Amino acid sequence: MDKNSVYRTNIIGAGEVGSAISVDMDKNSIHKTNSIFWDTKGNDILGATSLPLYGAFVSEEKCQLFGDVSGKKMLEIGCGSGQSLQYQGERKASELWGMDISENQIEKTRQYLTERGLSAKLICSPMEEKCGIPENYFDFVYSIYAIGWTTDLESTFCRIASYLKKDGVFIFSWSHPIHKCVVAENNVLNFKKCYFDESWYSVSLEESTLTLSDRKLSTYVNALSKAGFVIEQMIEQSDDEMLQSRGDDSDFAKKAKMLPVTFVIKARKL
Repeated sequence: MDKNSVYRTNIIGAGEVGSAISVDMDKNSIHKTNSIFWDTKGNDILGATSLPLYGAFVSEEKCQLFGDVSGKKMLEIGCGSGQSLQYQGERKASELWGMDISENQIEKTRQYLTERGLSAKLICSPMEEKCGIPENYFDFVYSIYAIGWTTDLESTFCRIASYLKKDGVFIFSWSHPIHKCVVAENNVLNFKKCYFDESWYSVSLEESTLTLSDRKLSTYVNALSKAGFVIEQMIEQSDDEMLQSRGDDSDFAKKAKMLPVTFVIKARKL
């Protein structure tokens, strides 16, 4: 293995990726790499996670973190192909807004919603940057498996707080950091990566490249607190009913029974 290589058990979902190359933290370079990834093969390689699912084996239908959203103003960070915005629109949210780093994803969302009789105000921008989204305006800001792509977590959370009304709610999900460290091998879970390692790395998948950092759970919690949020609820346990109903006997499903693979946080702006 190259001296600059590190082992990563997976990127977002269950797939094993083997070695990845450690890279310097250059915000502009990372934005360019990841926007190209999502403009081209991102959905084909990683798929899409959208409401009512927060990730593997965790659902809004079971958790009920949003409650009644009728008449509420909603902003999605990392709107992907638009399925989560559709979910909120069909539940009678009064305004739908979405942002994404990928122009291709924005166009997919626009087309997807239009075909279903819905509309949203869509903005192409990195989530860390000021991009014309109104402040003190939204009842909910949410992000389904997208917040981990940020290059500056603290700035992103502060910006999200600025979008929300007082007592507004921020809900987000991401791959659990423990999941990133452990690989299933011959029915045994083995640590392959240090949990405390938050260095940036690049991985090539099917001739495409993406760049990420695996942050500790405490990094998310502390960044939320610094941005003026109070955590109301956190979910990290896989839903047993979902595991059983799928009849999934894969290594990933076995892993999900033993440790968290997804986490969801609901926080309120003070």
